[in-house]
Amino acid sequence: MAYKITDECLACGTCLESCPNEAIVEGDTYSIDPDKCENCGTCIEECPTGAIIEE
Repeated sequence: MAYKITDECLACGTCLESCPNEAIVEGDTYSIDPDKCENCGTCIEECPTGAIIEE
């Protein structure tokens, strides 16, 4: 199952720091590299705004 970062993202960096696979990509907006993401769910648990969803 893939994860997606929605428009609710504040670019706080919490998910970036918490991802064990370095799958969060920082740019104009944050995104998740599906090739690196192992669907562990850590980013969903750590996101303070609930901006990461299962897609």
